[in-house]
Amino acid sequence: MKKTSLPPIGNRILKSAAGVFLCGAVYFLRGKGGIPFYSMLAVLWCIQPYSESTLKMAAQRTAGTFVGALFGLITIVIEIYAVPVYDTLLGYAFIALMIIPVIYTTVLLDKKNASYFSCVVFLSITVIHMTDSDPFLFVLNRVLDTFIGIGAGIAVNSVRLPRRRITDTLFAAELDDMLSPVNERLTPYSKVEINRMLSDGANFTLATMRTPGAITEILSDVKMKLPVIVMNGAALYDMRENSYVMAYIISDSTCEKIRGIVRRYDMNMFTNALCGDNLMIYYDELKNEAEQSIYTSLKRSPYRNYVNRLPSPEDRVIYIMIVDSAEKIAALYSELTGAFGEQLRIMTYPSDDYKGYAYIKIYNKNAGKRKMIEYICESYGIEKFVTLSVDGERSARSINKIAHELKKSFEPLYLGRK
Repeated sequence: MKKTSLPPIGNRILKSAAGVFLCGAVYFLRGKGGIPFYSMLAVLWCIQPYSESTLKMAAQRTAGTFVGALFGLITIVIEIYAVPVYDTLLGYAFIALMIIPVIYTTVLLDKKNASYFSCVVFLSITVIHMTDSDPFLFVLNRVLDTFIGIGAGIAVNSVRLPRRRITDTLFAAELDDMLSPVNERLTPYSKVEINRMLSDGANFTLATMRTPGAITEILSDVKMKLPVIVMNGAALYDMRENSYVMAYIISDSTCEKIRGIVRRYDMNMFTNALCGDNLMIYYDELKNEAEQSIYTSLKRSPYRNYVNRLPSPEDRVIYIMIVDSAEKIAALYSELTGAFGEQLRIMTYPSDDYKGYAYIKIYNKNAGKRKMIEYICESYGIEKFVTLSVDGERSARSINKIAHELKKSFEPLYLGRK
């Protein structure tokens, strides 16, 4: 039976618990005044991954509370003092009618996301606490309780241990070390922590054997500032500009010689080439089930462009991929390394997805992740670099290790000395 491990408890969970306790502590300090339930609801809403999100949610909660409290107060005056219809069918019809101006007011204030909270505050006043001995006091306490929760949320989210930030170092990690083996995605913890450190000035990049098309969705929620090393160090890709910063190219004459050898083996090759800033994937005739499966599963992606022809002379070939039976790949690899071993970087490895199949990938001899890391340092004026890695197989805990290591390396605890 395969052993699995549970993901660690994240900072947001711990902060939520701390915020709830703080609201309870304030309740006791007030001599058990107010209703801590409402403070706790507010603090849970305000605890967010990023400080700017906390302030945004606090503003929404404040607007929602004021709108709901205002119309709740109006409804109290009407149903108790002007037209005493509380706890009658007519009274509930009036409450339902008042929901319209509550929601519409949030629309006018451009606070649509606060509509739900406005309704919650309004209904808590008009349905649950209308018959209190002093409903007006409840309205006041309801607003105060919400402010206590908002304040507690902002305070808890703002508390950080004293740390210094290392901004003269490039931190580089292998993307696959960070991906869940279940869904090939970053964990929420990794995304939150990396985004926070990037906003605080961390120089961080990722390296992968994948193409930009394969990582665009994976990194869609990560605000990468430096270019990413793609295709085993054959190219640098800027996620913000959707453009290639630089690439190591395989010459047309070399590609033609490789193509001749591959055709003698009655095999197809996927030629990945740049046409401007677009990566085109050229192929001939699909020869086996693995090729057909790869093509079928990826051709619909908006980030991949498959073309059934040879590359144009103006295209810049970055790398070539061949997939076939392990036996045929072994023979082809032997001939290719004999012919181009000193001119190109040629890799082969078995397929995890297609049993009995293997890959060959061919790059410019200068392509490499370390060279690209050094290029980033030189281009962006970064003095040194550190590579972060995970030893062993990926698990629910190990895939968060890169984010943990980045945090320890980028912002070590500051104890008053360097």
